[in-house]
Amino acid sequence: MSILPSRFIYVCLHFLVLYFQIQESQQSLPDFRFYIVNHTRNPDDLSRKQIRIYQLYSRTTGKHVQILGKKVNANGEDGGKYALLVVETETFGSHIRIKGKESGYYICMNKNGKVIGKLNGNSQECVFVEEFLENNYTALVSAKYKGWYLGFNRKGRPKKGSRTMQTQQEVHFMKRDPKGKVGPVEDFPFTTVTKRTRRARRLKPNSRVK
Repeated sequence: MSILPSRFIYVCLHFLVLYFQIQESQQSLPDFRFYIVNHTRNPDDLSRKQIRIYQLYSRTTGKHVQILGKKVNANGEDGGKYALLVVETETFGSHIRIKGKESGYYICMNKNGKVIGKLNGNSQECVFVEEFLENNYTALVSAKYKGWYLGFNRKGRPKKGSRTMQTQQEVHFMKRDPKGKVGPVEDFPFTTVTKRTRRARRLKPNSRVK
C-alpha cells in the first residue's frame, strides 16, 4: 500500500519539474517575429543596407522615372542622368528609399498624396514597399499611407496617391539597368500586349512542330 503513493508522488514531482523547465525556456527564447516587425518599421543606422542603381521604366509613358529635384516625372530618356536611381533597401522586407543619383533628392509622398522630391529621405513619407506583379512589373506603395501607390499619367505627371490602385497601369514599373550596362537586373523588351501578339505567341510553339 505504501508503494503506490510513493510512485504517485514521484510521477507528480517529475511532471512538475518538466513544467517549470518548459516555462523557463519559453521566457528565455527571443520573439524574432516581434523583432523583425519592429525593426522593419523603425530601421536604425546599424542595419545593413543594400544599395542598387537602376532605372524605373514606366508602363504608361514608355519612358523612365526621373528626379529633377523637387519635381518628379516619368519622362526620362533611357540612360538620362536624372533617370539613374539609387535604391536603398533595408535588411528586412521590401522597404526601399529611391534617390536620384544626379539630383540627390528622394521620392516622397506627403499626406495629401502628392509626389515630391526631398533632400532628406529619413521620413517615412519617403519609404515605399515593393509589390511584385505579373509580367515582371513592380508596384511601389507608400509605407506610411496604405493603399497609395507611386504612379504617373500618360503625360508623365505624378498621380495623387489617393487616386491610385494596384491594378492601374499608371503604377506599374519595370527595373532596368543603366543604358550600356549589363548587370543583375534583367532587361526585357517593352511591347504592348494586344490580341494579335497574344495570338502570335500561341501559334509560335505549334509552328515549330513538323
